[in-house]
Amino acid sequence: MAVLPPAPDTAPAPTPVSGWGRTAPTAARLLRPASYEEAAAALREAAHSGRGAIARGLGRAYGDAAQNAGGAVLDMTGLDRIHEIDAVNGLVVCDAGVSLHKLMQVLLPLGWFVPVTPGTRYVTVGGAISADIHGKNHHVSGSFSRHVRALELLTGDGETRLVTPQDEPELFWATAGGMGLTGVILAATVELLPVRTSLMRVDTERAADLDDLMARLAANDHRYRYSVAWIDLLARGARTGRAVLTRGDHAPLDALGAAARRDPLAFRPGRLPAPPRMIPEGLLTRRTVGAFNEFWYRKARTGSGRLQRLSTFFHPLDGVPDWNRIYGRGGFVQYQFVIGYGHEEALRRIVRRIGAHGCPSFLAVLKRFGDGDPGWLSFPMPGWTLALDIPAAMPGLGALLDELDEEVAAVGGRVYLAKDSRLRPDMLARMYPRLDDFRELRARYDPHGALTSDLARRLAL
Repeated sequence: MAVLPPAPDTAPAPTPVSGWGRTAPTAARLLRPASYEEAAAALREAAHSGRGAIARGLGRAYGDAAQNAGGAVLDMTGLDRIHEIDAVNGLVVCDAGVSLHKLMQVLLPLGWFVPVTPGTRYVTVGGAISADIHGKNHHVSGSFSRHVRALELLTGDGETRLVTPQDEPELFWATAGGMGLTGVILAATVELLPVRTSLMRVDTERAADLDDLMARLAANDHRYRYSVAWIDLLARGARTGRAVLTRGDHAPLDALGAAARRDPLAFRPGRLPAPPRMIPEGLLTRRTVGAFNEFWYRKARTGSGRLQRLSTFFHPLDGVPDWNRIYGRGGFVQYQFVIGYGHEEALRRIVRRIGAHGCPSFLAVLKRFGDGDPGWLSFPMPGWTLALDIPAAMPGLGALLDELDEEVAAVGGRVYLAKDSRLRPDMLARMYPRLDDFRELRARYDPHGALTSDLARRLAL
């Protein structure tokens, strides 16, 4: 009798996976479920593999949150159906793999907008919940999960649960900001924001230094739904912390000219050419970024009531595909922290320290947060948040960020896990007081460790 050859191994070969910062790729089996059943089967298989699985959306977490060395990564972008739109009450039910970009395309013509958007619309609904994303309107609207009415969650024990803030508050608020470690989000019901047009009415002003900037933000943010400041972190002396402050709201219909009123809800974001594949190393230096910052500060068109496209106001970098390549092969680190009101002197020290170190950051923003969500690992809290991009190859970067971590933790602040790639585990408990509760809940719903990630292993989550 002939001996049959063994069946071919149909498991996908390991694929390099990295965060948006491109600093530490690791190899994993990349699986693309096309149904909830396939997602459940993939998670069951991962539970027996010893290395587990983590869900991944469009890959805009900057660090290692959606990586899983030696295990499985579930690419959820194939689950991208919009199931139901309630255009009267402003609710949408959709798969977790639906992007905010797709929601805008579908919902804006109906007069609805997403309740919260970060600096890119290329994030999925599942990713928005897992990172409990925030935007320029946090001081008014809070984080994304505050607007989620229900979610379908595939937990590590193999059960699919309908989770709401009312019926299962612990599981819901551990999932909001839980970095995908409490379960695979399959679908969500999200409450929307009514709008009359697809344009923004924007006020722009310059702030001479950090104190001037904080005073302007504190005095007038309540007048605007959206507020953000680009800050020059290379400016020194009397100019330390100088900034361009941009604030606005959705434009009413009567602010539009006659031509724009014919299609007031049109959504037509533009695109620019992508950066070249090969970027010279050392392009972003203190000198080149300093020149850019000087140009950017002086070119700012100050004034009130200027109309802008949604894409220009919220997502200017989305117009440049693969903009993360401008940092070269070494990638970049995005560092974002928040410190509470009343600790402004700590913010001043940090800004001065960053400037003294010469961090070549041209993407640096300062915002004010309002009340935080109840999410156990949700990042926002009332206070000041600063985010900056730094080339990963900058000399002394690790030591500098460790020092900043200490400054932040000393005043009760925290760093954003969705952007982190290098925080020390001993700092985590100082920043997130409900960490032990989170670990206990994970163990309860995932007794066999089906869900894990490089971030989870690095920080012992």
